[in-house]
Amino acid sequence: MTRALVTGGAGFLGSHLCERLLDEGWDVLCIDSLLTGNEGNIERIRDRDGFAFMHQSVVEDIEIDGGVDFVLHFASPASPRDYLDYPIQTLKVGAVGTWKTLGVAKAKGATFMLASTSEVYGDPLVHPQPETYWGNVNPIGPRGVYDEAKRYAEAMAMAYHREHGIDVKINRIFNTYGPFMRRQDGRAVPNFIDQALNDQPITVHGDGSQTRSLCYVDDLIEGIFRHLRSDLHGPTNIGNPHEVTVLEIAETIKKLAGSSSEIVFAPRPVDDPEQRRPDITRARSELGWEPQVAMEDGLDRTIEWARGAWN
Repeated sequence: MTRALVTGGAGFLGSHLCERLLDEGWDVLCIDSLLTGNEGNIERIRDRDGFAFMHQSVVEDIEIDGGVDFVLHFASPASPRDYLDYPIQTLKVGAVGTWKTLGVAKAKGATFMLASTSEVYGDPLVHPQPETYWGNVNPIGPRGVYDEAKRYAEAMAMAYHREHGIDVKINRIFNTYGPFMRRQDGRAVPNFIDQALNDQPITVHGDGSQTRSLCYVDDLIEGIFRHLRSDLHGPTNIGNPHEVTVLEIAETIKKLAGSSSEIVFAPRPVDDPEQRRPDITRARSELGWEPQVAMEDGLDRTIEWARGAWN
């Protein structure tokens, strides 16, 4: 029986990942401190055969009985609101947490997968962003606690790969959305949906001309699973290359929700990226993967889920 350790498994992405691995017939040990995760996210899988939950921070020693085939490090505050509220914890999860989980992978002879982020590219000067681009990051700005935590985590993972021969896979995850996002997450899609469903003003930062590339969660999890089972080492972009403006996202959500909300504008956050689109040539050629769910379809599914879950 294949067994996986998933850190951050009670988070948005982590819970979807745990569910997919269970669907594949794996045993899953989910670890989460619940700093930003929510046990409600794993209620749908809690009683399934092969699933176990451990309430623990990954910056502490991780003791696991028995074998582990895969260590998937997905623990971290991930929205700007979270890592601005928890800057030190974000840095510790990226640094100490990555060290601890790499230690588990080394001890168990397991494959290690890191959930990295498009934020390692910062406010990019190269567009779209390939894995070979080193980024344009402000290390001392307010977003630096997340950006640099992930960049450090990537460096440490690759050091363990070179020094200890650990099979290391790094997912550079671009903007993802779908069911089980938190209502007060702070990111654009859940914010816009919450405001639209309550006919409140939809708040767009700047003039909304900055771009994002939204990937529906089912597509992302498929890409992650293919990456996990591949021979690829190092970083691979996992995201949707369809690029839209933030204003277009707000307008689409307003339309799909049947909302009477007014779209209003507010100042942009410090170091908010101007453009964001992945080059997924590597994922296409090496994994045979690309997103299948169109933005309107994915947003419609997410809005319908939110109507029931948030009311």
